[in-house]
Amino acid sequence: MASNPGAPRPGSVRPSSDVILAKILVVDDDHRNLLAVEEVLRSPGIEIVTADSGEAALRQVLQDDFALILLDVQMPRLDGYEVAGLIRARPRSARVPILFLTAVNKDDVHVFKGYSAGAVDYVFKPVEPLILKSKVEIFVDLYRKTEEIRRKGEEERRLLMENLRVRGEKLKAEQALRRREEHQSLVLQSLPIALYTASVTEDHRQLHFTNESIERITGFGPEAFLERPDFWSSRLHREDRDRILAQLHDLAEDGTVSLEYRWRCADGTERHVLDQTMLMRDDEGRPREFFGMWFDITERKQMEQNLLHASKLEAVGRLTGGIAHDFNNMLSVVVGNLDLLRKSIQGDEKAERRVRMAMESAQHCADLTYRLLTFSRRQPLQVSTIDLKTLMPGLLDLMGRTLGERIHAKLHLDQDVWSIQADRAQLEAALLNLAVNARDAMPEGGDLTITVENQVMEDGKAVPAGAYVMIAVGDTGTGMPPEVLKRVFEPFFTTKESGKGTGLGLSMVYGFVQQSQGHVEVDSVPNVGTTIRIYLPRAEGAGERPQDIHPTIAEPFGAGRTVLVVEDNPAVRQVAVSTIRSLGFEVIEAATADEALRLLKANGRVCLVFSDVRMPGERTGIDLAHVIKHEMPDVRVLLTTGYVDGDGTVEDVDLLYKPYQISDLAEKIQSIMATPHIPEVGSPPAPAPASAAE
Repeated sequence: MASNPGAPRPGSVRPSSDVILAKILVVDDDHRNLLAVEEVLRSPGIEIVTADSGEAALRQVLQDDFALILLDVQMPRLDGYEVAGLIRARPRSARVPILFLTAVNKDDVHVFKGYSAGAVDYVFKPVEPLILKSKVEIFVDLYRKTEEIRRKGEEERRLLMENLRVRGEKLKAEQALRRREEHQSLVLQSLPIALYTASVTEDHRQLHFTNESIERITGFGPEAFLERPDFWSSRLHREDRDRILAQLHDLAEDGTVSLEYRWRCADGTERHVLDQTMLMRDDEGRPREFFGMWFDITERKQMEQNLLHASKLEAVGRLTGGIAHDFNNMLSVVVGNLDLLRKSIQGDEKAERRVRMAMESAQHCADLTYRLLTFSRRQPLQVSTIDLKTLMPGLLDLMGRTLGERIHAKLHLDQDVWSIQADRAQLEAALLNLAVNARDAMPEGGDLTITVENQVMEDGKAVPAGAYVMIAVGDTGTGMPPEVLKRVFEPFFTTKESGKGTGLGLSMVYGFVQQSQGHVEVDSVPNVGTTIRIYLPRAEGAGERPQDIHPTIAEPFGAGRTVLVVEDNPAVRQVAVSTIRSLGFEVIEAATADEALRLLKANGRVCLVFSDVRMPGERTGIDLAHVIKHEMPDVRVLLTTGYVDGDGTVEDVDLLYKPYQISDLAEKIQSIMATPHIPEVGSPPAPAPASAAE
């Protein structure tokens, strides 16, 4: 984070004690834009704080209060809409005005999306300084007026605390005491704290609450704390009980103590409480009573926990992204050599079976990497048309092995169920997630029922009108009460014990369904069970069948054509060269993009360049593809990568993900070479293969 060099620093002279300092957070991944906005907005009484990413902005929002946030829409990782949503989700920052800065997305749809995310206004780039400054001054003025009111409230609170400090002193005038108590009561009714007194002689801690705030916090009125001597202590969390009672034991000697613990409220939920207690003495210095204040700090604790979960998620993403490229390169060597080996052992049933088992395991490793990358948002969704009639039986078998013997899983599948368009891996992960949640809700065992059927929704329903495939996952478990049901899709919300759930599972399911233009419904009854229904739009055309781990061996079709293989990893390059040669092509090879360009200029018969995306040197595979497209338009390019991280956004360039099999590569090359208007350089056009698709 960089801040305005002209802004006030600790120890520096501030403009005027009458001017309320207004902090403005400017978020933009382009440092030039940050400097420009700072220059426009710099003025006495305004402090500019800058952040160059969504994550840095969220850290600043946790640390400071801002009069206004200027937020760029287009940023890597977390874009402006996501950052605005997270800022709005935090109660402390929910009311901070947000101005979106954008050079693109000026159409009504994106502007409406910005307003839905929480923006109060838009400023389009290039920024007009006068307009920006005028808009900012309006919000700064509003902030200062609001802050002035808040400071007056803080002053009232300070005066209240001063009154509390001197409460133990004997007041000479009873009438003045009553007026102070009446004033105190009125103020306390609006504060999220509860005041109490307790006897210094009782064995048990009976709290005499002096205002009704305790009922808003716990659901119990003040009288409930006096019905039983052990009422307060009986509702302490068992893990906090011994520690808290030990601290209270020394209160009479220390005179003051600050306690932080979990306390079970009337609705059964546990809230975090900051309990500050002090010993009051009489005029002779003898202990008279304990006086204390309850603060509900549950939201603060939840924010700390959410930040911890987010940090863990980011760590998983960084770790996965860091190893994905090398891991998929190694898998490419394994899969490629197995494919080549399979061609040489045809007819040896025992050897073919062993190669098939090794190929299946390698493919499962690739699927695992893909799911980790998708979970950490480092892999784009790969949407395809899915035939549920072929997918669901195999998925049910996988669920059966995952759920254990005490869960009886069954499938009700319409025979004429429609196909859907979705990311196959994400759909499988979502349904497995729902099945595992259902298992956890049935600790003693039970029935899991998956129903797949066609449904046509009409106007007026919760789900928009249209043709859908409904997938329902129902269990006979513990169910959920209404207060849990309404938060079930919130990120990081979980009712499981610490260490047994991240709170991300159902939010990921919800996100996947939303990305697929679908909808989710939840029905749950405590002690009866839960049913989650996913509605995914019907797809036109037949669905693809599950991918074959060991497809038919591709026949050679590249005779008379030359392919240039560009790969910096020698082992991966050797497998690619051998694989393409097995398809009948002549192959030349290069280790870098620069070397590839030299070979292309020297060899006029290259019809296709097969290049890795990530390579050492100044040029990547994407740069190489752009050069070839502009300088050698007759040469086709096929890129391959094991880790996307922005690589898959290249337009007009074909991309093949690692690890790939011979059949995948053959199908991709056939599709590219089948384009009729591209002849080979230096030779007559080769006829398109009969099996190639237009």
